Amino acid sequence: MNTHHTIEELLTRSHDDWRKAAAQLTYETRLFIDGVFTDAESGETFASVSPRDQAVLAQVSAAGPDDVDRAVRSARAAFDDGRWRDLDPRERKRVLLRWADLILAHAEELALLDTLEMGKPITESVRIDVVKAAETLAWYAEAIDKTYDEIAPTPQHALALITREPLGVIGAVVPWNYALLIASWKLGPALATGNSVVLKPAEQTSLGALLLARLATEAGLPDGVFNVVPGRGEVAGQALGRHPDVDKIAFTGSAEVARLFQVYAGESNGKQVAVEAGGKSPQLVLADADLAAAASAVAWGIFYNAGQTCNAGSRLVVHASVKDRLLAEIVKVTEATFKIGDPLDPQTVMGPVVDTAQLDKILGYLTLGQQEGATVALGGGRATTAGSGNFLQPTILDGVANDSRVAQEEIFGPVLSVITFDGDVDEGLRIANATDFGLVASVWTRDITVAHKAARALRAGTVWINTFDASDVITPFGGFKATGAGRDKSLHALDAYTALKTTWIDLG
Repeated sequence: MNTHHTIEELLTRSHDDWRKAAAQLTYETRLFIDGVFTDAESGETFASVSPRDQAVLAQVSAAGPDDVDRAVRSARAAFDDGRWRDLDPRERKRVLLRWADLILAHAEELALLDTLEMGKPITESVRIDVVKAAETLAWYAEAIDKTYDEIAPTPQHALALITREPLGVIGAVVPWNYALLIASWKLGPALATGNSVVLKPAEQTSLGALLLARLATEAGLPDGVFNVVPGRGEVAGQALGRHPDVDKIAFTGSAEVARLFQVYAGESNGKQVAVEAGGKSPQLVLADADLAAAASAVAWGIFYNAGQTCNAGSRLVVHASVKDRLLAEIVKVTEATFKIGDPLDPQTVMGPVVDTAQLDKILGYLTLGQQEGATVALGGGRATTAGSGNFLQPTILDGVANDSRVAQEEIFGPVLSVITFDGDVDEGLRIANATDFGLVASVWTRDITVAHKAARALRAGTVWINTFDASDVITPFGGFKATGAGRDKSLHALDAYTALKTTWIDLG
């Protein structure tokens, strides 16, 4: 596709327009190493299957250990000779800004790839993944030539400089649910600070990452600075995690895989590992809350993106005195808002889940929840009227015990667990905190004093008061406990991809 459309034009398109555009789409399927698209050395491929209709979109090259080694060696050579690292910050800024502009210019293709591969409604692919990814790259581009180092308060006979230096080669491993956006969270600060990057996209969403690589070259990013190695996690991901010449792994995904990367690092070169490994996030609704506002936020917090969001508000912890009224409001909002259908239809609000394995996993949890004593207040199974894809009904499980598996394990689908308490705010906070995860939380109350105390008590990387999922690149994102260590976004991410060096000068 060579015709560029503005974001405004794309957001006014019809279902038929998007279907025609999808039919004309072509795919780059090869690995991207040292500035060149290349087949995997083994010749092995894997299928990219669309969850909207089970169609095979393409056969994608599957990187093996030798391919990952080539990519890392390319990244290391680019770092060591300084072709990117040694550029003036304002020169790196110019390249990254051109890349951000090219992402917007190719928004149609990138959004289509996101929707076809992952099933996200096309409007959200344009509005969130494409636009926000471009904004993130541009934000870090603009930040890097405005970031200062430090001078320590030494005695008069000495001068001590504290400077940030790039780490070297970064292995970025990103998930499928916000493939382009989360990649930008890693790429923006890592590249702005002068590192080289090897990106391992999720198998389900590799095609968009490969287009991103082509646009990086067009923007002027030197060969070797950015490499993309699609492949299976247990092969390509493990090879990247174990590679002795990778300085850091930046990972977003499941807690199980996050721990594997920590093992890979410990068994190889002790590289840094930063992980964001999901959540089981509570929305704590107190008796004095604005129930209409809370109901809308709870519904959007769990059913947006078919529940496939790491910070989805999957646990509703609600005071017994308002539970029935709140639940009725949530059901009303959900039935009125979350139109299930073809994700290429701009009227669709909820598309399919990403693949059949995820579909089966979620259905298994729905059966388990009822076995554990929960009752289905809404949904509870497949959405059979939406076509042949992996469509699920938005589901609410009422009467959930907080120690049950459906309340404790990350389902990663459109399933809300309703947990009731009848004591004071401390009981609600105890239940809200009683999870292995600690990514986000929210509290709903009209009492500002209670809100502040609750925010301090909730063990989560982000706490929202009387809202949910309000976010921007200007604030850090990450969690506590099993969610992992490390933060994406904000200026703090620049520190995550640099090391501090002290230079002590004797002036005596």
